Amino acid sequence: MNFSLSYLPQRDSKPRQNGLTMMMDKGLSTKEVENFCDSSADFTDIVKFGFGTAAISKNLKEKIKIYRQANIRVYFGGTLFELFAIRGQLDTYRKIIDEYNLDTIEISDGSMNIPHHEKLEYIRSFSKQVTVLSEVGYKVSGVTIPIEKWVEMMKTELEAGAWKVIAEARESGNVGIYNSDGSANAALICDIVSTIEQDKILWEAPNKSQQTYFIKLLGTNVNLGNIATNEVIALETLRLGLRGDTFFDYLPEKLLSQKLV
Repeated sequence: MNFSLSYLPQRDSKPRQNGLTMMMDKGLSTKEVENFCDSSADFTDIVKFGFGTAAISKNLKEKIKIYRQANIRVYFGGTLFELFAIRGQLDTYRKIIDEYNLDTIEISDGSMNIPHHEKLEYIRSFSKQVTVLSEVGYKVSGVTIPIEKWVEMMKTELEAGAWKVIAEARESGNVGIYNSDGSANAALICDIVSTIEQDKILWEAPNKSQQTYFIKLLGTNVNLGNIATNEVIALETLRLGLRGDTFFDYLPEKLLSQKLV
């Protein structure tokens, strides 16, 4: 904070387990990574190299080094895992993890069909090597998972060794935990929240309205992901009540009378 304001919510300092912000790197240059870290590293916990971008991004090792020097955890998106899985090249994928000295990966089945018992075995196996984020939900519009099954998959993937489970939304924010218009699938989210510990879930929320929804529902220290590079600071202002959408959320009752009707 550059100056003091009263009635701001408590945010833990990095490294933290709750209130995580995950930014999606979709192909930044090394200079852009340096600039991002200069402005936003304090507010960013994790960076995901989105979908299969790690396969073609230039200077990948240098980018990873810059993020790490800024105390930001990095990992390859789950789609890259699936690209190796469908080709039967997971042994190669393990070697790549070692080559790039990664300590975190994402295991997902959003683009291809992986029987759930096999996915659980992948989580168990890879969690012996690295920290595993597992993602639940499909990237294909119209392909849905019954609510009861969604919750059960999250539970069993955590039990199998996942550090956190990611609730799928894509970078577009119109599948998975959201409806086609980007609005929240409230029934699904309610069931997840009532069953799974909040600190174990990372909600993909690429759009401001979705970020606001989860902050109002679960508080400032909700874990949010798929945040655009230029939206990390804006998200932090939402978390802290420094933006119109959450302006009154942390103020005491005596000040609420000044709220515009």
